[in-house]
Amino acid sequence: MGVIETHGLTKRYGSITALNDLDVTVGEGVTGLVGANGAGKSTLIKILLGLVPATSGTATVLDHDVATQGSAIRALVGYMPEHDCLPADVSANDLVLHMGQMSGLPYAAARERTSDVLRHVGLAEERYRPMGGYSTGMKQRAKLAQALVHDPRLVLLDEPTNGLDPASRDDMLALVQRIGGDFGIAVLVTSHLLGELERVSDNVVVLDGGQMLQSSATTEFMHATGSLIVEVHGRSDADRALGQALIDAGLVARPMPGGLIEVEVRDAGTSDVVRDLTVDLGLGLVRLQERHHRIEDVFREGGAGSVQPV
Repeated sequence: MGVIETHGLTKRYGSITALNDLDVTVGEGVTGLVGANGAGKSTLIKILLGLVPATSGTATVLDHDVATQGSAIRALVGYMPEHDCLPADVSANDLVLHMGQMSGLPYAAARERTSDVLRHVGLAEERYRPMGGYSTGMKQRAKLAQALVHDPRLVLLDEPTNGLDPASRDDMLALVQRIGGDFGIAVLVTSHLLGELERVSDNVVVLDGGQMLQSSATTEFMHATGSLIVEVHGRSDADRALGQALIDAGLVARPMPGGLIEVEVRDAGTSDVVRDLTVDLGLGLVRLQERHHRIEDVFREGGAGSVQPV
């Protein structure tokens, strides 16, 4: 069973459908949940935490039913909200310590965990400063620290790079990778910035309008949406001849500048078809190069909304 599982999960707000018949399984490691603003990412997280009831369908988190065991789930899960929710006159140390105790840790254990987690997120030297004077990057680190203080089995990170400059974004993504790798904590991280999730996620779930477009390992995701760049010679119309032969064979082939051909990968045998047709036409194969598309290509093909590449 996965860390998170949903079956037919649906959430409606009046006439608006935020999630529609969602079937998702999230396992260990880092899973990226990508979708445009309004795709249903935050709604899904609230349901998984037991904070918002689903209209229909079921969901479990760490084998707990979200409909009846919300308190047990929140004791095992760390949550980093998207929006700024930090008290300006409180230090990061006091906030994280308090959250540790609220999660059931004794004072001594909470104090020790607070020290460790603030060091891990890079706030050791700034831990006693009021958070009202923090930069956006420091506030995001403080929010991450409070999500980790009780040593959760799963963390839900809602847009953790929101508002960060490129350098701070890279630092945050490195922390996300450490959580899923070095710390061994399962991570579900949302973003509308596609390149981020390619970089840090083991698996990717794509939402559009509350529906799942695709769910797979990131490597499979990029391979499945890939293509081949083909260059042939031997006669003046070599590219046109091969392109037509590929189309006649049922493949999707497009001309590219410089006499190149782009062929969409249909399956593992696509390159063999290209090679065999090249030989049949008496042409020379100069280049047969894999070209992996990015996650954003799935949105173009699926007709999703304004999801931004990085």
